[in-house]
Amino acid sequence: MKAFLLAAGKGSRISKNIPNIPKCTLDVGGQPLIARTVEMLLQNDIEVTVIVGYRYQEIIRVLEGLPVHIVHNPFYDVTNSIGSLWMAENQGLFSQEDTIVANGDVYWSQEILDFMKTQKDEDLYLLGDSDRVRDGDYFFGTENGILRRYGKELTLPERSCEYVGIAWLSAVFVPVFLGRLNQMIDDQCHGKWWEDAIYSLSAEHAVPVKDIAGMFWAEVDFIEDYRRILDYVGEQTGIKTNGSITTFTD
Repeated sequence: MKAFLLAAGKGSRISKNIPNIPKCTLDVGGQPLIARTVEMLLQNDIEVTVIVGYRYQEIIRVLEGLPVHIVHNPFYDVTNSIGSLWMAENQGLFSQEDTIVANGDVYWSQEILDFMKTQKDEDLYLLGDSDRVRDGDYFFGTENGILRRYGKELTLPERSCEYVGIAWLSAVFVPVFLGRLNQMIDDQCHGKWWEDAIYSLSAEHAVPVKDIAGMFWAEVDFIEDYRRILDYVGEQTGIKTNGSITTFTD
């Protein structure tokens, strides 16, 4: 199994509240967020590729010693995440294996990874959280568990869940996904998200959304997200934080 973590972006929404660092290097319980995710995946025998861009040296430094592939997107401020993932594909790092694609600023747990392993009968799926339909960032509308609507601007009645930022691609579906990814790059769709390759396929291929309601996760878009992670980690470890921002910069 393979996993690709997207960590090239600047994180402009939270940048005013944190030092000038990649948000995926923020401290979560004594280690950088991205390192924690990579270690979890490696412990599950998953081959990991991390795609970096903004202040990439700092991400490489916090991952030092971990057996991961690093792909550098020097055009991170011009392309969106679809361009970053294409660079990994262009370097031959994809293969016809079960594959997880995830945003690198998402805190997620072994519980969620274990849940994903139980859903491997699907060609692909996205993760959503039906507990978060009021206060969220990007929403899905589903019918019988199948993606029908998506976007930041969905009205409350149109929402079924918040998108988590993680997708599963089965080995047989990886070539289909990469075919659409390459087509969109050929069409100069550099400003799209990597998920747009999946959304564009939803008219011709059912895209299931798996609900992880009740499992903790958080995508670090805003300072409130980060503090929610710190609170959760404190509850799990018994080590309370004061909600302050800590980093691993020299």
